[in-house]
Amino acid sequence: MGVDIGELLRRSTIEVSDLSLDIVAIDAYNTLYQFLSIIRQRDGTPLKDSQGNVTSHLSGILYRMTNIVEAGVKPVFVFDGKPPEWKSATIRKRTESRENAKVKWDEAREKGLAEEAYKYAQASAKVDATIVEDSKKLLTAMGIPFVDAPSEGEAQAAYMVKKGDADKIASQDYDSFLFGSPLVVRNLTVSGKRKLPKKNIYVDVKPEVIDLKENLDELGIDRSQLIDIALCVGTDYNEGLEGVGPKTALKLIKDHGSIEKVLEVKGLDIPNLEDIKEFFKSPDVTDDYSLKWDKPDAQAVVSFLCGEHDFSEDRVTKALERLKASSGSGQSTLDKWF
Repeated sequence: MGVDIGELLRRSTIEVSDLSLDIVAIDAYNTLYQFLSIIRQRDGTPLKDSQGNVTSHLSGILYRMTNIVEAGVKPVFVFDGKPPEWKSATIRKRTESRENAKVKWDEAREKGLAEEAYKYAQASAKVDATIVEDSKKLLTAMGIPFVDAPSEGEAQAAYMVKKGDADKIASQDYDSFLFGSPLVVRNLTVSGKRKLPKKNIYVDVKPEVIDLKENLDELGIDRSQLIDIALCVGTDYNEGLEGVGPKTALKLIKDHGSIEKVLEVKGLDIPNLEDIKEFFKSPDVTDDYSLKWDKPDAQAVVSFLCGEHDFSEDRVTKALERLKASSGSGQSTLDKWF
């Protein structure tokens, strides 16, 4: 998902504790996809309750957010609203891709191909209305605020950072930079050990921060040209130019100055080009939100997770004790938040 410009960007590895008392706007859909993809059984089956409802995302929110809050981070989830019309083709392709992955997952399980099954299971993950609704319910019970964006969540999160209501965005995608976010944290919700594909090797995955201004200065371009580079490579709203990767796109934009000149020289066209560029520069965002972190409602969390979704009450209670008692980084209680 998102634009593939990561190889152009320098990043700094950090510890979660380095973000202590930072307000971090979390790209909700991106994070939920990560939880749904990663938190699975060995054959790829997601965690489920006795009624067959998927609960991987709820497990991710409870335990990963508890770890983050313990480190002193103040998370706020930002949920997508209505996508722009130019994203419809991308949405259709993703739906088809997930459906194909589901078929291959079933085939791999029947053949006993565990690694193949897990890979396709991850690719079949989807966020539906029930998952979103349950996620918001749990976040509210945990005392973590969320914002409903009118359009793209990353655009809203970037606006909140530029406005000073948040310090950084947490997302695995690089689209946040196209919307102008000064700072993006990757791997915040997926840090830990990760198995390399087709190898019995595990590597450490640590959070990393990417600074937009530092990277633009090093690349010798401005944000408008970064958007042009993304358009060459391909975004959620347009197909990339055939055979053009990030490094080639950078050279093309530096040689010709803009995407318009590149298209003119190559005799190509990108549908809705000006509309897409304008959307990146001035997306639909809202000021209709309030950021307030409350102490967790233990009874509501236990009732929802244990009573409705079969979570272990002992494990949930222990997580709640940590959530209530600790903010990390030398802070003794969450009271300093409120």
